[in-house]
Amino acid sequence: MLIATLIMACAAVVLSFLAYKRGSGAHVEGFRSAGGMMLQIVPLLFFAFIVAGMARVLLPEEMLSRWIGQRSGLRGIFLGSIAGGLCPGGPYVSMPIAAGLLKAGAGIGTMVAFMTAWSLWAVARLPMEVGILGWKFTLVRLATTVLFPPLAGLLAMIFFRGALGGG
Repeated sequence: MLIATLIMACAAVVLSFLAYKRGSGAHVEGFRSAGGMMLQIVPLLFFAFIVAGMARVLLPEEMLSRWIGQRSGLRGIFLGSIAGGLCPGGPYVSMPIAAGLLKAGAGIGTMVAFMTAWSLWAVARLPMEVGILGWKFTLVRLATTVLFPPLAGLLAMIFFRGALGGG
């Protein structure tokens, strides 16, 4: 995480410098734009971290292990797929939840299925997709991606079972 933060910090400094050198207040407009995005995203991020933390401490370890842990098998993968597809919001919501569940003992297959379903199925995004691209396209896209989250979870479970220190 430190390396990613350092890379992002360097990029921010370099881009800010370039905007400043461009003149005409481009750097000020860039900071205003960043501030507006922060006002929208920080509250969402704050509450997503609370949800992730509460899931970690409120869900009994035994229950987590049985339903979504390393040994939950296909049941965990299907639950992860469904939960990922239903998870609202963007990466600021889904990734903290996935991270919290991983730290609480969720299996890698389950969380790969969760993140894959979140990115491919995104039930909360469907109304916009239907409105812009139409029902036919949306149904074709869903039909052609329906197997990917469980398949990705199964492959992760088979090939990377111990990758995160779990059993």
